[in-house]
Amino acid sequence: MGAWWSAFWGGAELTIKGPAAGLIVIALGAVEELGQGDALLGYKLALATIVVAGVIQVLFGLLRSGVLGDFFPAAAVSGMMTSIGIIIISKQVFTLIGVKPVGKEPLELLAELPQGIARLNPQIALIGFISLLLLFTFPLLKNKYLKRLPAALLVILVSIPLGYYFDLAHSHTYLFLDKHHYSIGPEFLVSLPKSLLSAITFPDFSQLFTPASLKYIIMFAVVGSLETILSTKAVDMLDPYKRKADLNRDMVGVGVGNVLAGLIGGLPMISEIVRSSANINNGGKTRWANFSHGLCLLVFVAFAPGLIHQIPLAALAAMLIFTGVRLASPGTFIQTFHKGWEQLVIFLTTIVFTLSIDLLVGIAAGITLELLILMVKGLPAKSIFKQGIKLQQHEDNEYLHVALSDGAVFSNYINLKKYLDSLPRQKHLVLDFSETVVVDHTVMKHLHQYQDDYRAQGGWLEITGLHAHRPVSRHPLAARVRARPAKHVKVAA
Repeated sequence: MGAWWSAFWGGAELTIKGPAAGLIVIALGAVEELGQGDALLGYKLALATIVVAGVIQVLFGLLRSGVLGDFFPAAAVSGMMTSIGIIIISKQVFTLIGVKPVGKEPLELLAELPQGIARLNPQIALIGFISLLLLFTFPLLKNKYLKRLPAALLVILVSIPLGYYFDLAHSHTYLFLDKHHYSIGPEFLVSLPKSLLSAITFPDFSQLFTPASLKYIIMFAVVGSLETILSTKAVDMLDPYKRKADLNRDMVGVGVGNVLAGLIGGLPMISEIVRSSANINNGGKTRWANFSHGLCLLVFVAFAPGLIHQIPLAALAAMLIFTGVRLASPGTFIQTFHKGWEQLVIFLTTIVFTLSIDLLVGIAAGITLELLILMVKGLPAKSIFKQGIKLQQHEDNEYLHVALSDGAVFSNYINLKKYLDSLPRQKHLVLDFSETVVVDHTVMKHLHQYQDDYRAQGGWLEITGLHAHRPVSRHPLAARVRARPAKHVKVAA
């Protein structure tokens, strides 16, 4: 229901809406913390937080808060996504090998991993490892016809027969290498209600204003909104028709969809980048693809629960781990380091605080550290949220010169973008950084994209005045810090 609403009322044509790894991690944490050992109660209380978070997302959209996607520092966002990947891996690896862990938190699970591997269930682990192997090797195939087959579908086609072979549908034990007995049974298969109507669960609002509930409301609203905005902007770049999504309308659509989903027991959703990319790569052109996606899910859950029940949990764990590895790949750490040491420090700080406390504290720690580093580099406190902007317009009205002062950083980029958006299109726009003290990586990244968008609208955006600034690394979009005092430039207001 939520996906169908967003399909027709959202502001994006090609994004596929649905539950994503980041929100699933938050949902699981909400059920465990709010339920205090009672999974059903925790589930109902978590649904209440999803409903309220959806309402907040609607307000975000109505208040035109889609620009918030441009506020967060790039390193902190990357650290948050990497943390989600690590959390997914830490939780799912035990399902992959058929072992129930003792720990609950990510760091505890990672520390327990060697013991878990020593106790792995061989048959379950074999299904899991074969599934992982298929997921990692399938993209390497060159055959264009095989590439049209989703790797996840191939995993299902292989893992279900393996589940039949090991007779997972019936509880029994088996002897491995004549040394150890292992138990397997239906608990290692996906469990679904017998009917769709019996799956409907209503939220429990009785603990809505407790600190724990408020924390998860904020986490669902902030993380879900941020992931939706970032994913939608990424999909816009892949759109063959170069359409631009209305981020505020899309936020309203996602928010209403999440309210509807939470009211009947569903997980929250976002604009999902992997499914959206697959949609475009397979010829998707309109929002009907999102509708078809939701319809197919409904048909399978409503009319083929027995088939879904045959899927081994280890296979699903492999899919989630594959997603987690993509989010937390070693390449992400290397790429962040190449952007500058301070970007790596912010990135790692976000990860450490997220894994040891939670996502909100992690992103807050990343933002705080970035601001401290920028202030050490010379950013005036008065320019944290608003920098100096002066405009000079040429007589022929075709040339615009915008001079910035103090600093251009992530926290005041929304103000800069709003100003640039108010200027006429199809002009020669010069953005002059001569009088700035520091320009951070997030602004360099956003302006690189803004250049492309401005050019697509028939104009030309030129960035100048950075010759006196020293890049903190060799990365083309690295932060810049003024190395020597800039010459005073008189600019007419």
